[in-house]
Amino acid sequence: MAHAIRVHAYGGPEALQWDEVAVGDPGPGEVRLRQSAVGLNYIDTYHRTGHYKLASLPAVIGMEGAGTVEAVGPGVTDLKVGDRVAYAGALGGYADERLIAADRLVKLPPSIDDRTAAAMMLQGMTVRYLLRETYPCTAKTVLLFHAAAGGVGLIACQWARAIGATMIGTVGSDEKARLAKEHGCTHVINYRTEDYVARVKEITKGEGCDVVYDSVGKDTFPSSLDCLKPKGMWVSFGSASGPVPPFEIAILSAKGSLYATRPTLMTYTARRADLLANAADLFQLVGSGAVKIVVNHTFPLREAASAHRDLEARRTTGSVVLIP
Repeated sequence: MAHAIRVHAYGGPEALQWDEVAVGDPGPGEVRLRQSAVGLNYIDTYHRTGHYKLASLPAVIGMEGAGTVEAVGPGVTDLKVGDRVAYAGALGGYADERLIAADRLVKLPPSIDDRTAAAMMLQGMTVRYLLRETYPCTAKTVLLFHAAAGGVGLIACQWARAIGATMIGTVGSDEKARLAKEHGCTHVINYRTEDYVARVKEITKGEGCDVVYDSVGKDTFPSSLDCLKPKGMWVSFGSASGPVPPFEIAILSAKGSLYATRPTLMTYTARRADLLANAADLFQLVGSGAVKIVVNHTFPLREAASAHRDLEARRTTGSVVLIP
């Protein structure tokens, strides 16, 4: 029998249960995947608590992983048994084996090992769509990125440096400030000891930023808007501190004809061609050494509850990988 972490009822980390599960044979368009590494992401906590409702319970959570194809179902032509693959955005990742739609999988180049792949697919492809598509950054862009020492943040530091953009990052400790700086963040603000709105104004000589990337949510709203220049864009792509409260749309005009968007990776990779283009960009930057994936923490998959506790207490930096 295979094993998986399942949620039987929404709740805290203790809601994560290590269960025996039957996987079965792949159906049309599916493959059976033996996973060697599973990525931990903040969205996993939203699924565990019910902040994002699951279709039914019990459910296997987890959105990202890497491993080897064990069997292919009818109609699958571009993957074969033995292929090393990775994915992001397909619920059901906290398992040693799983079924998954073949068109959601990306073949891994030999230069990228499974743990690195599991640590980077969701976070790395998120950075790619944020910096290349949601607001296309150039060498002239001045951007503010909250949680710059997290898994997504450290990839963003390096990607922004590769583009030549000016990145201002917020962090919650001096250690995290050092980490963000080492990874290429141009200016780092410790929000616990500094007023980040005032510091952004100072750094930008009163102009503000072109774009703010905000995965924090409640605690950084509406102050994130005050960091933008007129016609700037606020990109809300997560809510680690809780959801952004409902707001009057007129606040966007009052603060300078601002744009606001709430994108998701799932939309940006819904078409297979877009998924492959996104992954190819990520593999190219990682393969060239411009972006190094930092796996600072690993946990056995069955100890996922401990990993969730550390993530929610902000005790982690970089990427966290669960090992089946």
